[in-house]
Amino acid sequence: TVQEKAIAFPTDARLMHRARERLVRLAKATGVELRQSYVRVGKIALIRHQRYAHAKHFKRANRALRTIRTMLGRVIRDIGRKIADRPQLEDVFALPLSLARQVREQRQRQRGKKIYSLHAPEVECIGKGKAHKPYEFGVKVSVATPVDRCKGGQFVAHVKALPGNPYDGHTLATVIPEIEASVGACLTRIVADAGYRGHSAPKDKIFKVYVAGQKRGVTAAIKRAFRRRSAVEPVIGHLKNEHRMNRNHLAGTRGDAANAVLAAAGYNFRILILWLTTLFVRICCAFLFAGAWSSRQQTS
Repeated sequence: TVQEKAIAFPTDARLMHRARERLVRLAKATGVELRQSYVRVGKIALIRHQRYAHAKHFKRANRALRTIRTMLGRVIRDIGRKIADRPQLEDVFALPLSLARQVREQRQRQRGKKIYSLHAPEVECIGKGKAHKPYEFGVKVSVATPVDRCKGGQFVAHVKALPGNPYDGHTLATVIPEIEASVGACLTRIVADAGYRGHSAPKDKIFKVYVAGQKRGVTAAIKRAFRRRSAVEPVIGHLKNEHRMNRNHLAGTRGDAANAVLAAAGYNFRILILWLTTLFVRICCAFLFAGAWSSRQQTS
């Protein structure tokens, strides 16, 4: 699944406008005097672009977008001239200038790494083929649950953030050994969805991975396991809706990994507490019933 980052929906105009604002703000804080900051006209150009795009006047919108790009380029070059031969300022402006240049130069249909957020440059655009949400901006997360339901509920056995938007099947090479290390037992059967076709599982586990839609070598027990495969979907729903995995507010790739693990831990603790509460209530009811029965026997 995808763990989305707490960012606004990225558009070229807004990203370039924000990049220029950040550079102007940093220049003012460090005492760098700019030739022009474009504070007023930059905002007007952004509003004009948004209105033209909403009205589907795309030629006019592209013209406004070129204006925003030109303003950002002028600010970048102006700062570059002002901080030349000043090592301290060059270190301060290194990352903001790099992000601003990348935002200015990237195009809509280009391949490779793109910047979707200035405060979270690690964000990736992931398309899962959902009709209601074609693109999600965050990091891919692997969630594993036991095939057979435990007495306490459907626990999360393993969760891991996978930066770089890897192919699902290629993640098994690292996920399976980690699951075995955390569980402390060898996996006898791994059931995955159709996105794991062409997987790269470890050699000793290649024939223990069963992908949805597989026909060869499928026994009755494996068919029952296939019917249990979809049990992970409501678990993912609980992780997102009740344990804050739907929108990650922690910074960086470490924040992505920590948020996924904390969400899974909170989910497991919630199920465990519910199960222990139920067990405690049953024990109390049994004691009360036994006490009432003994008192009744004594009176009779």
